[in-house]
Amino acid sequence: MPKGVACSVSNCAFWDEGNQCGAQAINIEIDKHAHADLSTEFAGGELGADHQDKAEESSATCCHTFQPKDNA
Repeated sequence: MPKGVACSVSNCAFWDEGNQCGAQAINIEIDKHAHADLSTEFAGGELGADHQDKAEESSATCCHTFQPKDNA
């Protein structure tokens, strides 16, 4: 993952030194689909690689890459 993706969500499993995202890929969706279950086969086809939306501004998007860190 190229550095330069800033992240301030420190409880994400991918949060890295210097407030950088350490994920191998970033999954960003529009807010309209914020609660979509991306693990289901239906959502994979519905919101997968061929699915496209347009956002008028950054505030209309959300990041689905977030995963809480294990607190163990």
